[in-house]
Amino acid sequence: MTRIKICGITDKSHALAAIESGSDFVGLVFAHSRRQVSISQAQEIVSVVKECSNTVEVVGVFVNVPAPVVNRTTAACNLDFIQLSGDESWAYCCEINRPLIKAVRVAQGQDPAVICDALASADSLLSSQRHLYLLDSLAKDSYGGTGITSDWKLFREVARQFPVIIAGGLTPKNVARAIEMISPWGVDVSSGVESAGIKDVAKIKAFVDAVRRADGRE
Repeated sequence: MTRIKICGITDKSHALAAIESGSDFVGLVFAHSRRQVSISQAQEIVSVVKECSNTVEVVGVFVNVPAPVVNRTTAACNLDFIQLSGDESWAYCCEINRPLIKAVRVAQGQDPAVICDALASADSLLSSQRHLYLLDSLAKDSYGGTGITSDWKLFREVARQFPVIIAGGLTPKNVARAIEMISPWGVDVSSGVESAGIKDVAKIKAFVDAVRRADGRE
């Protein structure tokens, strides 16, 4: 079954919509962004998620923040996973005391063998820590959430060797095709389930439904 992460949640109603639709992860962005949440906002959302589900996990997204700050925020908000979406080194990742998602930004036409070699090295370093990789589009002056469509052929080569979450330009209309082509461990969406920059409950449901239909055809 393909895991689903609805990222960039900023209020409780959209977190509930993600849960009710059947998503596996809810993502809260602590990095500077139009989707950024404060610690108090995050605490409220996490509380609602934990009250409504014992299976949905909350992911905190950080970019280039000192590891002690990440760990303190994680504890204060009771986060389940940490996603590092910046330029953090693999050694830095070892300092994080929660299960980890490390974002890897991929350029069009990049050699998949180079990416796989880097992830193999990371696997060795992070062997004692639960971790996943998120493949996203490389975009100038951005660390994610751009809606730029990724290089699916490249992602497919990496997904054959590693359990990866894919992101970048996914929508309710194209996610099934991406799953059929790549067979990822999970999919991540933010702008693809928004209307005018705000999470759209109907689009969240449509996205999750499209993923589950694709799973049923596998």
